[in-house]
Amino acid sequence: MIEEVVEIEILEPWEKLHELEAEGNLEAVSEFVDSLSAEDQRRCLSRLSNVDQADLLSRFSVELAADIMESLPEVQAAGILENLEPEVAADIVEALPDDIGADILQEMSANDSAAVLGELDDADEADHLRELTSYDWDTAGGLMSSEYLTVTTDYTTGNVIRDLNQHAEDDGDREIQYVYAVEPSGKLAGVLRLRDLVVKKATTPVQNVMIPEPAFVNVNDNFESLKNVFEEHAYLAMPVLNDSGSLVGVVTRKAVREATVDHQTEDYLHSSGIVGGEELRSMPMFTRSRRRLAWLAPNIVLNLIAASIIAMYQDTLQAVIALAVFLPIISDMSGCSGNQAVAVSIRELTLGVIRPTEFLRIVWKEGILGIINGAVLGLILGTIAFVWKDNIYLGLVVGGALLLNTILSVLLGGMVPLLLKRFKIDPALAAGPILTTCTDMCGFFLVLSLASTLLSKLG
Repeated sequence: MIEEVVEIEILEPWEKLHELEAEGNLEAVSEFVDSLSAEDQRRCLSRLSNVDQADLLSRFSVELAADIMESLPEVQAAGILENLEPEVAADIVEALPDDIGADILQEMSANDSAAVLGELDDADEADHLRELTSYDWDTAGGLMSSEYLTVTTDYTTGNVIRDLNQHAEDDGDREIQYVYAVEPSGKLAGVLRLRDLVVKKATTPVQNVMIPEPAFVNVNDNFESLKNVFEEHAYLAMPVLNDSGSLVGVVTRKAVREATVDHQTEDYLHSSGIVGGEELRSMPMFTRSRRRLAWLAPNIVLNLIAASIIAMYQDTLQAVIALAVFLPIISDMSGCSGNQAVAVSIRELTLGVIRPTEFLRIVWKEGILGIINGAVLGLILGTIAFVWKDNIYLGLVVGGALLLNTILSVLLGGMVPLLLKRFKIDPALAAGPILTTCTDMCGFFLVLSLASTLLSKLG
């Protein structure tokens, strides 16, 4: 008996989405997208252009569209909203948590953001979002959530627990750790820990249970100060006060941790030459091309400057062709040493353990390290050059050039981020190309000038 084997074609999520769209069954499309994990939703939408993404989401329910937008990278969500009609985009923003909606609006162009805010039905909500978008994304105001629980100081613990029970359905998705006691004027009076509420009699006044004069952060506090607070203390959340002392939000440990990851990602993208903000392959091709060329084009000029050193010593290079083998090695090894120093300086600036004016500390610490590492690397490479060509002078030229260039590169790598920081230039963005050009130029110059001096011994 011959059994017939039936092959079942397994479609990728985005292929299934295209198939359902082709059938024109919107309900089936909505149900399918809703059934996907957040990761698969992102993968499906990344296969579409921003225009197609917007067209798809505009046909979903507001609740589903908001859920999807919440799972997307903010830059991608902003691109979708910009391609929607302002009134449709406004409905989706209203369905998002305030802090997420504000973050997405910040990523949009000023005109598109204003158009969406102008279409919000609730004027108070629009004013609140405008206020949130006025803060830098990594300040306390930019990271705070408006979803927190407050009670007045005349409450009892029984009143608080009753309110929590009455709003259990609304607050079920919130990560509630504290309840904040405020005065009638809105000023923060104290913080109530949930565990303290359940062990007290229902008639106990809130003022007897709360932690008075609690720690707080100001709405304008920067990211570094927020990170330090959560590193030094075991707080799960911190109340955010405005300049008049009124409670305006809560910033959580989770929000600061996510902002730390965002900073690290931003630094990595900058150091890799992605300078116009986050890039996704679903973004318009010419936008991506323009952003990358903004980094690549100036590097042509910098590399021409380094190459000009070789042109100055082309006679020496022709006479001792073996030098051509060691030029890229010396340049690359010195660049690696310099990049290590750049990384340490940027990290110390981020942690606040060094100030942009402490150049002498860099010279002392990196100078000694450069001498040690340069001597070891120079000895290794110089020995290889000597053994290869059986010429001690070639070994001295190669090893000496690597020693000197390593010292120079770690000094530059350590100091350039400090200098850039003083001029308010992002060290992660500019330190790399500056260091690369300098180490290439100096490495080529040292090798070829030393070789020219000892040319008669190298033949």
